[in-house]
Amino acid sequence: MSEVNQEITPEVAQQTEVKAQPKVFYSEIVENGLWKQNPGLVQLLGLCPTLAMTVSLVNGFSLGVMTALVMAASNASVAPIRQWVPTEIRIPVFILIIAALVTMIDLSMHAYLQSLHAVLGIFIPLIVTNCIVLARVEAFAAKNPVVPSALDGFMMGFGLALVLATLGGVREIIGKGTLFSGIDLVFGPSAKSLVLNVIPDYQGFLLAILPPGAFIGLALLIAVRNWMAQRKVVREAAAPTSANLVAP
Repeated sequence: MSEVNQEITPEVAQQTEVKAQPKVFYSEIVENGLWKQNPGLVQLLGLCPTLAMTVSLVNGFSLGVMTALVMAASNASVAPIRQWVPTEIRIPVFILIIAALVTMIDLSMHAYLQSLHAVLGIFIPLIVTNCIVLARVEAFAAKNPVVPSALDGFMMGFGLALVLATLGGVREIIGKGTLFSGIDLVFGPSAKSLVLNVIPDYQGFLLAILPPGAFIGLALLIAVRNWMAQRKVVREAAAPTSANLVAP
């Protein structure tokens, strides 16, 4: 009897693991990616591209979208094979999958968006080493089914893209007085008419587009996010008290 139990133990353990998986709430995944666990404002991961490529809204958002696509694809690729990857080699396997997906996106951008590819430069291949991508693969995709994993990867990446776009837009307006500068790199020369001169005859503010401006802008965004989160907590804490006072 003991030998039979030992033989079926791996299968039983695998079935138990599948049944023990917590129920996935898609609204919670979306909220975590955009707000509660935002990689750029809460987890503070991937700060190198966040600080280096946010001199304009177009550059920041483009890199953020590329990262979101890689995260969604990598999570969706790891989730189906998570039960067959040995624990001892899971990190190298995950990195190989991420590297293959980044290579596909890098070559595609070089073929169809060559001007934007030249601007983003080395930061596209460096998505492979971005700790956000590997962290979500390890923390979520390796423990959950395909659809929630893909959604988690995309929302985490899209949350980062929104931070990059906001920081890039603020730095571009303060530093150059324009918005959507460089959009012709994505949509062609005809899109130059979409560039907005927010501040006419503006001489520019050099600090905003230099590295110190990125640190200052990111710090202000983090402060605003923390203030809004604390304000929400105070309101929720005060709500039961108000309800008790109104109740007879």
